Amino acid sequence: MQKLIRLNGFKQSTVSHAAVGAWRHPENQSHRYRELDYWTETARTLEEGLFDGLFIADVLGVLDTHGGSIAGTLKQGVQTPSTDPLLVVSAMAAVTKHLGFAVTVSTTYEQPYAFARKMTTLDHLTGGRIGWNIVTSALESAARNLGHDTQIPHDERYAIAEEFLEVVYKLWEGSWQDDAVIMDRAAGVFADPTKVHAFGHKGRYFSVPDAFLAEPSPQRTPVLFQAGISEAGREFAAHHAEGVFLAVHRPDLARKIVDDIRARAARCGRDPQSLKFFAMATVVTGADDAEAQATFDAYRGVISTEGHLARLSAILQIDLSRLDPDKPLEHVETEGIRSVLEIYTRLDPTRRWTPRAIGEFLGFSGGGAEIVGGPVRAADQLESWFDEAGIDGFNITDPMPLKTYPDFNRHVLPELHRRGRVRERYEGATYRESFYGAGQQRAPDDHPASAYRNLVDPSSNDVRKTA
Repeated sequence: MQKLIRLNGFKQSTVSHAAVGAWRHPENQSHRYRELDYWTETARTLEEGLFDGLFIADVLGVLDTHGGSIAGTLKQGVQTPSTDPLLVVSAMAAVTKHLGFAVTVSTTYEQPYAFARKMTTLDHLTGGRIGWNIVTSALESAARNLGHDTQIPHDERYAIAEEFLEVVYKLWEGSWQDDAVIMDRAAGVFADPTKVHAFGHKGRYFSVPDAFLAEPSPQRTPVLFQAGISEAGREFAAHHAEGVFLAVHRPDLARKIVDDIRARAARCGRDPQSLKFFAMATVVTGADDAEAQATFDAYRGVISTEGHLARLSAILQIDLSRLDPDKPLEHVETEGIRSVLEIYTRLDPTRRWTPRAIGEFLGFSGGGAEIVGGPVRAADQLESWFDEAGIDGFNITDPMPLKTYPDFNRHVLPELHRRGRVRERYEGATYRESFYGAGQQRAPDDHPASAYRNLVDPSSNDVRKTA
């Protein structure tokens, strides 16, 4: 039996996301990111296509590295302006029944106690359809505006994330026992106090002495995603991730990363196949190859190379405007997202990666897989990429909002269905059940979250350990 291709939508609540400058096309609707029906229509379309979920990127600062100013990013709408993606999830959940929502939130600038309640709330309101893309944040501007004089060093951000995860696992998995809520009207007892526990966490970065504020949601711990592929990022993914997002342009590069992280997960005692890998892909399609190519050519004509470099400068924390545009980049240690730099300087040495070449290369696909063709050709490319990379699916970008996904559903999905490469129905009701099958609402037993489920000694109401 062929392995099914899983699909997520991939968006950001902003004007220019992966295809920087696409907003200039006269038919582009990305400026409507601030309207509720923009999001609800998108969610309905993805559910009609039986997508697993919608993966939503986010940043917490303006992109001001390129040229030392936000002028370039403002002109191109590059991730500024943007709005908080958490606030639209409930509306999208209200018009769907199965679609999951993986939202990007940073461990560097949140407090785990308050954050855990936000995610539990959304998991309740969506009926168990929440995922969390765990990031540590790489923008100097975010640090400046969120209480820091400068960016926290890269590896220390991951150390903070490790403790952050420890705290939220305790809150989500261990603070409330499964049968704590009894709602005994006659006795006047809503929750049994002997089954709700404080963990008294006191660590290097966080102090959380008390019991969790919210009762357990359907999944307890949301489905956990991670996207960094630096050394620290790969180790973090191997320990914690259930979904791993890859933004690379060749399937052989993806395969190296997939095999490496799966091997690391096995060394951590996890089933390596429980990690699901999703590659970024942009799909431009039509009734036939000629229509798809003509559409792609029209879209590509509005892409901003300078806008891509402005975005990349902020991600890397390197002002590319100060470099010779035709001199190859070399690997340097940076407090930005190192994995992005490594794609150009280490993972793929087959090209002469100058700033100008990178800006032009990012083009319409933003550095991920670029799929252009009618139904058969597009399906062929997706299948080939999928099989060679050893991934589990794709995060499909949305360069032409309210058109990209309808086009994909209309032209490509029927061909993938005909080949038996995508699902025919949803499994279960929660996001995690989409990953692992009906009945699997909680994190797997070999996932670190599970270690916090049985920390309470029922006979004494004491915590056995605090890991």
